[in-house]
Amino acid sequence: MRCVSPRRVASRRVAPRRVASRRVAPRRVAPRHLASRRLALRCIPLLLAALPLSAPATAHATPPGPGVTGRVLHHTTVGDTDYILRRVTVPPGQATGWHHHDGPLHAVVREGTLSHYAAACASDGVYGTGETVYEPPGPGNVHIGRNLGTDPLVLDVLYVLPHGAPLSRDEPNPGCPFE
Repeated sequence: MRCVSPRRVASRRVAPRRVASRRVAPRRVAPRHLASRRLALRCIPLLLAALPLSAPATAHATPPGPGVTGRVLHHTTVGDTDYILRRVTVPPGQATGWHHHDGPLHAVVREGTLSHYAAACASDGVYGTGETVYEPPGPGNVHIGRNLGTDPLVLDVLYVLPHGAPLSRDEPNPGCPFE
């Protein structure tokens, strides 16, 4: 006789669980896209607490201002998605350069003020210490981050990218009077 889990029946459906002599509905499994989003949201605090693990690297943008740096704090891959936590520092008067991302980006301003501009050359947000930033993916979302203040701008950035994709893709200036 073949052993079959008591929770399985011939039709391979999960039988309802019994708890203290009463019936309980079977466990629901969230759709895959919701489960990965919940995982990403749960991982953000853990990734923000990670220690620096690699040497500084120049930020990926066209062209970044002098002294703009990025350091990977944590990198993990789940399925076909890379989760990369990075600390980006932009000196006063400098910018990230024009770019876009292949996946969504979530950031927290740790120090300073981020002035964020879209390809229409208009500011689409000014973010101070403690505020969060979301950048949607795709070439239709070209943008630049500028530090117009007198103090360094420090961001903790979570990139949620297709596996193997670059952190950003360089873009030419869309015709704005600033870099």
